[in-house]
Amino acid sequence: QVQLVESGGGLVQAGGSLRLSCAASGSIFKINAMGWYRRAPGKQRELVAVITSGGSTNYTDSVKGRFTASRDNAKNTVYLQMNSLKPEDTAVYYCNADIMVWSSSWTLYENDYWGPGTQVTVSS
Repeated sequence: QVQLVESGGGLVQAGGSLRLSCAASGSIFKINAMGWYRRAPGKQRELVAVITSGGSTNYTDSVKGRFTASRDNAKNTVYLQMNSLKPEDTAVYYCNADIMVWSSSWTLYENDYWGPGTQVTVSS
């Protein structure tokens, strides 16, 4: 089917940068919107950034001006450049994608997919 795999998480000091990547693979016809979510300890999952197939982006207020989402449609990959990281950015970051997929009977259907998550830890 379809698989999303994130990479690029890690431990960084406050003020530092990280770049997350998320690659989609499988029987993909088209990827619509792609997004990044995060879940901090003891908190609910929140939307961090979303990018449409045309490249339009939207961000949650707390990351505006610091995070930049981009995508490479030829590689079915979305990125999240995170600069000026703060301890409150510490969370597990998840990739999400709305994908049109070929079934085994060669019909198209649309589904929502998630990656397993990657840990981002920002030390003060």
